[in-house]
Parts: sequence; structure tokens; C-alpha cells
Amino acid sequence: MSAPNPRGGTLLTRDPSVVTVGADLLADALAAQAVPVTAVDWRPPLPGTADALAAVLADARREAANTVAIERVLASTPHLVDVKPASEALGLKAGQFRHAGPPIDWARASGPMRGALIGAVLFEGLADTPEAAEKFLAEGHAELDSCHHHHAVGPMAGVVSPSMWMFELEDTTHGTRAWCSLNEGLGKVLRYGAYGPEVIERLRWMSAVLGPLLRTAVRAGEAIDIRAIIAQMLQMGDEGHNRNRAGTLMLLRELLPNMIDSGAPTSDIAEAARFVGGNDHFFLNLDMPACKLAMDAGRDVPGSSLVVAMARNGTDFGIQVSGTGDRWYTGPAEVPDGLYLGAYGPDDANPDIGDSAITETAGIGGFAMAAAPAIVRFIGGEVDDALAATRRMYEITLAENPAYQIPVLDFRGTPTGIDVTKVVRTGILPQINTGIAGKVAGTGQVGAGLVTPPADCFVAAVQALAEAIPPIG
Repeated sequence: MSAPNPRGGTLLTRDPSVVTVGADLLADALAAQAVPVTAVDWRPPLPGTADALAAVLADARREAANTVAIERVLASTPHLVDVKPASEALGLKAGQFRHAGPPIDWARASGPMRGALIGAVLFEGLADTPEAAEKFLAEGHAELDSCHHHHAVGPMAGVVSPSMWMFELEDTTHGTRAWCSLNEGLGKVLRYGAYGPEVIERLRWMSAVLGPLLRTAVRAGEAIDIRAIIAQMLQMGDEGHNRNRAGTLMLLRELLPNMIDSGAPTSDIAEAARFVGGNDHFFLNLDMPACKLAMDAGRDVPGSSLVVAMARNGTDFGIQVSGTGDRWYTGPAEVPDGLYLGAYGPDDANPDIGDSAITETAGIGGFAMAAAPAIVRFIGGEVDDALAATRRMYEITLAENPAYQIPVLDFRGTPTGIDVTKVVRTGILPQINTGIAGKVAGTGQVGAGLVTPPADCFVAAVQALAEAIPPIG
């Protein structure tokens, strides 16, 4: 063989190493000829963001601010300390209701949000029929506000009324508290917009029996370390959003002895144990406020581009960013892509809804799909899709959480801390696992699947960060 051409190097004497960027056409053609090729998933920055992105990236405060914010997030230590009615936890009075997502009024509320509010009005005894409840709401007699504005989170419609019971969690590192309602299970439930007699009857049992029994059990023991349970459930095949089976059973293990010792009727204890143990999503309503506490710890750091909340009300998708306080950046909520129950299909689905995206905001849920390959059977896709989704999320986050590790990725920490500049720069949107509510009030759950936020949220956020940069001199 002749010596390599000094001008051409080894280009013509060794097998080529090919890297492609952009469209897959070249990569596919090379692969078809058995040529090794590495395809780089590169995308241009989101349209219309160049100037704002450049300004934020050049902000001298940003790197240090993000370090402070994410360190606070990772230091959060949520513990379950109490269970109490929303009238005590949030100070709610008759006619006051909290809901998921950014603020919204009755006129713009989606079907499942309206259904959940109708059910809550019936549950509180403020109306005797669904028609009367709808009239009560349409005439403006109810006070509506976002759960997030009151250190709370609510799954799906997220509607909370004074008589509903809530988990109370404390961040023992930062001394803050957060709340979430008790999980009703799947199917025709209030949070999916159902309000039939069986829904109201279940809520009454939860307030009369389940809530007080859980309160007695929690108060009788030590505060329960929710971060430790989340860490273990990720090792056991849960991802913390649409799959919480291991977390639910570990929680029940913690609570059941004190429930038995409570002196409550054995029939009530047995019914409560069956309800919790048979509801794989019960723990979701604990990891949500745990994630809320973590992300609230990262709030209000001037110059930080950390996303501290992602939430949906069934009409709007909204995010909040550490460096710009409580301001919401919104865009239209999108219909999830997923699997449907029975004869339901995409035409029956409401756009994305719920505060449960706080799990992805804190680095679990869709960001930890690699920890839960079985999740694809519930939301669609293949196991490789779950692994790829988690790997992709590392590209738009600030850190890896050493407390939450993924076995199949050699115990790498979950990708944590969405950075709006990375989302805008890469075009990669956060991956969210979610349930799907029927768009008609009263329908309930129709499926489950995957969704991403509208890019508009991140474009608006990076522009606001740019405008908030102090002038030089």
C-alpha cells in the first residue's frame, strides 16, 4: 500500500467516520450501505429568539444564579407530616376553589375543568343538581384561583374545595410546606371531570373515613421521608408520574401499622387499605407536592433561567421561571399522543391538563422514563423510546439528581432543572407523561400518553429574562 498523501492525510486509506447533522436522508443512505454513521440530533434555536437568547446567555449573573437555584432544588428534603381538610391546610372557605394550571375563569375553562368544578360545588352542598351547580359557577359565585398560588398542586383538573382532605408535606431543609389532595383512583373521578353520584359518594367517604384515618396514622409516627420513597421507587420500576405502584405500596407499608393501632373500626381500616393498595396512582399525590417543594426552593433567584413550574389547566399550558418570580408564560395546551380506553379516541380527548407536570419539572416522570420501561405499555411506544426520552432530557437540564438514580443508565442521576435557554437553543421540549381527560364535562378518563409544552412558553420566558437584565453602569 502506498504511503498516505500528506495533503489528504488518511482520508482515502482508512474507513471514513461519518457524522451527520439535520435531516436523516444522508444518514439513512449511508446506513443502507453498511457505512457506520453517527447522527447528531441538532436543531436550530427556536424562531425569533436569537437576540433575547444572546442577551440572556451573556448575562453575567446567569451561571452563578443557576448554580444557587439548582443547589437549593437538589437539597430539598420533603417529608409527609400531616393530613388535613383544605379548609385548614389552605384556609378555604365556602365558595372558594383551587384548580390546576395557570389562572383561568369559568368562561375559558375546558370540559374536564368545568366538570370537576361542578362536582366540587355538588360535593360542598352549594347546589343540588349539576344544572344548578353550573349556574352557580357561570354567575360568578365561586372564587377560582391556581393551586400553585397557594403552595399546592392538583392532578388533572386539580380542583380543591374546603371539605376535601390534603396531604401536607414539609421541606425539612428549607422549612417550607406544600399540599395536595388525596388521589381518587382512575376512571370516572372528579379530577378527570366526572361528577356523577358515584364520584360524590367516593369523595364523601374519603372525607369521612380515609382522610381522618390517614391523619391519625401520620400523626402517630415519625414524619415519612418522601424523597427516600421516590429514590427507591425509581429503582423498582416506577417513574413517578404515570407509574407509582411501588411508591404506593411502600407508603402503605409505612402507614398500615398505625392505621391498625388507631382504634378505628376494622371495617374502615380494611376498606382504606384496599382502596390505597388497589390504587396504583395513590402515591402520585405525594410525589407531586414533594416536587413542588423542591422547585419552590429554586424560586426567585435573579438572573436564573431555571423553570420552577410547568402546569396546565386544560386550556393553557404555563411555565414559571426562577428569575422572573410568579409570572406565567403560557401557550395553548396540546392533546397528548397516547393510548385510549375502550372506544375512545383522539376526538374525545381534551388538551393536556393538570399540575402533575411538576414531576417532570423536578426531574422524574417523563424525565425518568428510562427507570420504568413498563410505562410504555400504559402510554404507548417502545422500551427504546423510554431510554431515548430520558437521555434527551439531559440536554436541556442543569444537573443530575444524585438522590434519584436510574439503574439501566448505570445509576446516573435523573436529569433535573429545565433551563429555558437550553430549550430555546436546542429546540428540545420537555417530555411529559400524562393521563388524558375526556373533553366533554362528566366523561372522566379516556386514555394516557405523552405530550410536550408549546414552544411559545419558552420563547416568552427567554424574552422576559432578557428584558429583566439590569442595564450596565
